[in-house]
Amino acid sequence: MGSKPKLYYFRGRGRMESIRWLLAAAGVEFEEEFLETREQYEKLQKDGLLLFGQVPLVEIDGMVLTQTRAILSYLAAKYNLYGKDLKERARIDMYTDGTLDLMLMIASAPFKAPGDRDEAYATVTRRAKTCYFPAFEKILKGHGDEHCLVGNKLSWADIQLLEAVLMVEELDAAALSDFPLLQAFKTRISNVPTIKKFLQPGSAKQPPPDRHYVETVRRVLQQ
Repeated sequence: MGSKPKLYYFRGRGRMESIRWLLAAAGVEFEEEFLETREQYEKLQKDGLLLFGQVPLVEIDGMVLTQTRAILSYLAAKYNLYGKDLKERARIDMYTDGTLDLMLMIASAPFKAPGDRDEAYATVTRRAKTCYFPAFEKILKGHGDEHCLVGNKLSWADIQLLEAVLMVEELDAAALSDFPLLQAFKTRISNVPTIKKFLQPGSAKQPPPDRHYVETVRRVLQQ
């Protein structure tokens, strides 16, 4: 049996959280090293592990991977969450790019000044309810009896959409009130056994970013 994947990032969501979600959904155990000091970060750089000087960093299958999209694509393909052919992969890429855009808007907000932060969160919820959620409601409506976004099998697109939905609901609990198919999708995907386990307290799932997380990121990266 090979060693567990090892993740290097801060003790928080950021760009690593979708990687945690994908591994958890695949039923893969992983280890984490949380960056708390500038020295940890500089050691990764000195050891030549940060190709572009950035985290997330994942060690897996004898490789050192950086860049979030590359890591997610590799994991999706490795764990059979990336569709059955090129056409399905293209749709999965399209949907995950959309949800990633939305989630990055949320992830960047805590680093803004308080007034700008509130405005950013308001923009996120408005965009979710007027652009992203209507788009996914339409996709689900066109699928008939299929219960997933692409084909009839769980994929990276489903996992990341659920992650995005839950993030928006943390900002607006009624965000899905006008989207019945998304509500059903949320319930369905949340009950996939591996995902249900990840959503329980005590899992590797990280809470929303707080002041300590923001200060740690700024200190380590010297921003």
